Amino acid sequence: MIRPAIPADTPHLLQLTEGTGVFKPHEIEALQEVLSDYHAGAYEHGHIAVVYEDQGRILGYAYYAPAAMTDRTWYLYWIAVRRDIHAHGIGSKLLRYAEDDMRRRNARVLFIETSSLPHYELTRKFYLKHGYEITGVLRDYYSDGDDMVVFRKKLGC
Repeated sequence: MIRPAIPADTPHLLQLTEGTGVFKPHEIEALQEVLSDYHAGAYEHGHIAVVYEDQGRILGYAYYAPAAMTDRTWYLYWIAVRRDIHAHGIGSKLLRYAEDDMRRRNARVLFIETSSLPHYELTRKFYLKHGYEITGVLRDYYSDGDDMVVFRKKLGC
């Protein structure tokens, strides 16, 4: 079941994110701030946080929002699935849910940013498999040798 995130989910989402082994400590801290802001009212500005739950256990989540000062451009800021159940279709279900939700909200295009580091290779393949194209690479963005890879997918008119 995919449902809206609630404040009580935050510790589980932080633990899940840390458990993936790909996010840096400062990224986990940033997620905590994002979720805190979300529950404090960011949802009023179109931000959306959803969790994938099965039998009372959170297995994954997604966080997305419209980009300010654009014409119906959206960003997928976070998507994560528990490391022990990768490649079981949960990430695909979350991504499809988010895309469909954005389409219902009249989204035009979706952008996703990720790292070029080797341990993000499966993430990059995941986006390509779901019809995203690499639209840009910002060299040394996150740090020396860690480029930002920008993915894009047209969602609507």
